[in-house]
Amino acid sequence: GAAMDEEELLSVDYEVSGRVQGVFFRKFTQGEAKRLGLVGWVQNTSHGTVKGQIQGPTARVRELQEWLRKIGSPQSRISQAEFSNEKKIVALEHKDFQIVK
Repeated sequence: GAAMDEEELLSVDYEVSGRVQGVFFRKFTQGEAKRLGLVGWVQNTSHGTVKGQIQGPTARVRELQEWLRKIGSPQSRISQAEFSNEKKIVALEHKDFQIVK
C-alpha cells in the first residue's frame, strides 16, 4: 500500500536551467536536501545550469523535485527543471549531500 511506497528509496538526476549560477543555488539546494534528509550532490555546469543527483525516500525526493522546479534560492529564476534516470534503489549511494566544485 501507500505506506510501503513512502519508504522506498529513489534516485533521480536533475538539471535546472535559468538564472541559477551566482545566486547561491547550490548552497540552498544543499540546505533543503539536508533538511529533508536526502543525499546526493549538486554542481554548476559549464553551460550555466545546475545539475546533480538526489537519493532518499520517495516522498522526500518528490518534495525536493518540487522545490527545484518552483522555488530554488531567493535570487534564482528557474526556467526549467529536468529530471532523468529515475530508479528505485536498495541503499543510498552517498553519505551526505555535497556541493561539487
